Amino acid sequence: MSVSEDRGRGGGGAPAPDAPGAGGARHWLARLNPAAKLLAALLLGLGLVPAVDAVTGGVVLAGVLLVLPFSGIDRRTLLVLGGPFLLMGLSSGLVNYLYGEHGAEGALGAAVRLLAIALPGLLAAVSSDPTEMSDGLVQRLGVPERPAMGVLAALRLIPLLADQWRTVTLARRARGLEAGRNPVRMVTLFFGRLFALLVRSIRTGTLLATAMDARAFGTGPRTWARESRWRGGDTLLLAGAALLLAGAYALSARLGTLVLLFS
Repeated sequence: MSVSEDRGRGGGGAPAPDAPGAGGARHWLARLNPAAKLLAALLLGLGLVPAVDAVTGGVVLAGVLLVLPFSGIDRRTLLVLGGPFLLMGLSSGLVNYLYGEHGAEGALGAAVRLLAIALPGLLAAVSSDPTEMSDGLVQRLGVPERPAMGVLAALRLIPLLADQWRTVTLARRARGLEAGRNPVRMVTLFFGRLFALLVRSIRTGTLLATAMDARAFGTGPRTWARESRWRGGDTLLLAGAALLLAGAYALSARLGTLVLLFS
């Protein structure tokens, strides 16, 4: 029996945030093969590495943002998961503005470029069912089974980590460990909760690895309950990502704003 039968048997934990429904244009991206979404995200990410100007990354970022309404991801989930990437982009822009050689233009380019690289990967992960993701990794991309099962387990455990974070927070509040309005105390308590969550995640991962070894994962070839199908829409997604990247470079070159890395 394959691990991809896990969802049908009711095991494996909770689904990914805002698991996609079956119909409607709002879930167009969610219905595509996860392997195609990962390849498109990888194409955009690697393609943006040489370009450090704001126009190239901005065009790609705008194109990805246009796909957001069709991803099936609700706004709250997007804000929670995208918040760290937004902070990373802002901090990268600030550092480049303060210490870079290109001033505000270089800072804007660095921030936009980081967001344009990170957002497609985030959409590919959140809009995909974990089981279908592992099926696509193994059957379509030729990823070895053990790391593919690791990806499946990690995506399944995301809701569990969120529940554990709330449990740790409530337990510490019940013990009177609150920061009040003290910002230093707030930071100290945050890292304390983070360490407690790290310990819990290590324990959970150890138990999960033991359980998977007991079920003979990684001992030989496995069968798969479902076939990971590649459809016309998946090919169109890859073609669209390539056209978007090429259009971004062409527009930036035409406007004279294209700046390449190490140029």
